[in-house]
Parts: sequence; structure tokens; C-alpha cells
Amino acid sequence: MYLLDQLKSHSTVVADTGNLDVIEKFRLRDATTNPSIVLKTVMGNPNFLENILTLYGGWGTEQILDRLIVEMGVEILKIIPGRVSTEVDAHLSFDTLATVNKARELIDLYQSRGISQRSVLVKIAATWEGIQAAKILEKEGIRCNVTLVFSLEQAATCAESGVTLISPFVGRVLDWYRLNNPEVLVSGFDPGIGSVRKIFGYYKKWGYETEIMAASFRNIEQITALAGCDLLTISPKLLEQLAQTEGIIENKMDGLAEDISGPKAKLKETEFRLALNENQMATEKLSEGIRLFCRDIRKLKGLIAERL
Repeated sequence: MYLLDQLKSHSTVVADTGNLDVIEKFRLRDATTNPSIVLKTVMGNPNFLENILTLYGGWGTEQILDRLIVEMGVEILKIIPGRVSTEVDAHLSFDTLATVNKARELIDLYQSRGISQRSVLVKIAATWEGIQAAKILEKEGIRCNVTLVFSLEQAATCAESGVTLISPFVGRVLDWYRLNNPEVLVSGFDPGIGSVRKIFGYYKKWGYETEIMAASFRNIEQITALAGCDLLTISPKLLEQLAQTEGIIENKMDGLAEDISGPKAKLKETEFRLALNENQMATEKLSEGIRLFCRDIRKLKGLIAERL
């Protein structure tokens, strides 16, 4: 009784990688990508970038980058039966219109490669502007994965906006508390796990259809503690550990709606911004996540520019 096989009976397990061999090995339904994953994949397989430049070398750096990101998704979709998440440039995280336009461009590129927009989740950072962009896109039939979710206020606003899926981060929450507020970590309490459980219970209490895909795990114990969450996106290293570890996994998410009290949160922009500002951890980790993705986007553009 290996943990990975059991986990699949409770949650949809998603590949948090662009490594095609890993995705094929574990036979997963969905996969997620982001600028960091794309950069790691390109660094490990320089021929992939060279092939893109051969096809699109006459275009500008940004246009080539879009095609590189989409082509990675196309290759992944040749292996998986479900959806791939493709991230909008994090530099646009505070510009609703620019995010909407970039998402449309990415979907158009996928469709030009024969891929249905139903097979793609456009990833957008959970800023106010990003969530408003996702709201517009969802009405157009473009499904979104709102990422870098660290608070219930972000999650509630996404659900109210009709977002298809959110990605609350587990390990990054734990990282913050270890550094800034370690006294919270009493008796083995993990605030990253607690955050996802609270969001899950809130969604179930109010009947939201938005899916929850927990992300950013530091160990397999965090993963098994969230068995029963809608989706779990897992790195290759932890997938391997789960596949080789025996044990019993039970659904850990049943009955969480009963623990949620208080009214439904329908936040206006000013209320959202104030609530996020009051949550130091969420504010800092959202900002850090955007910065890191922007950094890796710049690195990818640099690699492209060097070869043009």
C-alpha cells in the first residue's frame, strides 16, 4: 500500500514540474507550470529553447517567450489527459487589463497549436487586480488558476469572482512562521496546513464550486495531512517519496465546514486591500512570490536575447 496510489483515491494529484519523463512516469491527470519551472526545464534541456528559436527567431523576445511557455504546455498535454496551468507574466500582476490581454494571447497561441482552451488554466497572481482579471476571463470561458493564495480573504474573493481554481501555498506559509513567529508552531501545528483546511471548510460551508489545489509542499507529511483536498500539486522529489513509502492514508478534509463560523465574506476593493495589509504573512509572501516569478521571467528573457 504505497502512499501515492492511496492519495490518488482521495485527491487529484498534479505534477508540479515541466519534466515530461516525470509526468509520464507517475501517470497524472494535470500539470502546473510557472516561470521558475519553465526556467529550470530550459536550463536542463537547452535544445528545447533552441528549437523554439529555430521556429520563431524572427520575433521579439517577449513573443518568443510566450511561444516557449505555450510550447511547453503543448508538450505536456501530449502526455496528460487533463489540464495544464500556464502563468501570465508576473510583471502584470497589478494591471487588470494587461493581464486579461496577455491571457487572451496565450489562449490564442494554444488554439493555434490545436489545443482547446478547456485544456488550459491561465495562472494569475492573487492580487486584487489579478482576481478582477480572472473574473473577466472566466466570463469569456477562459478558465483561471489564481495562484499565490495565502489568506482566506484572497480565497473568498476568488470564489465570489467565479474563479475555476485557486492555489493556496502550504510550505511558504510554514517558512514564514518559522522565521517570523515560531511560537505558533506548538505541538506540531503547521499553519500552512491550517490555512488550506480553513479555506477548504469555508468553500464547503458556502457551496462554492471553485477548486482548491494545495501547492508548495516541504515534505510528504504536509501532503498526506491534506488528503481529500480537491487537488494537490507535487514536485518530482516528493512524488518519488510518496511512490516508495508504504502506509495508510485517510481523508483528512471531511467535516471541515462545521468548524467555520461567521458570515460569508464579500469584500470590496478597499476591504480586500485592508484585510491583506493586516495579514503580514500573506502580504509578504504574495509580494515575494511575484518578485521571484518576475526574476525568473527576466532570466528567461535574458537567455532568449543571448541567442537571438
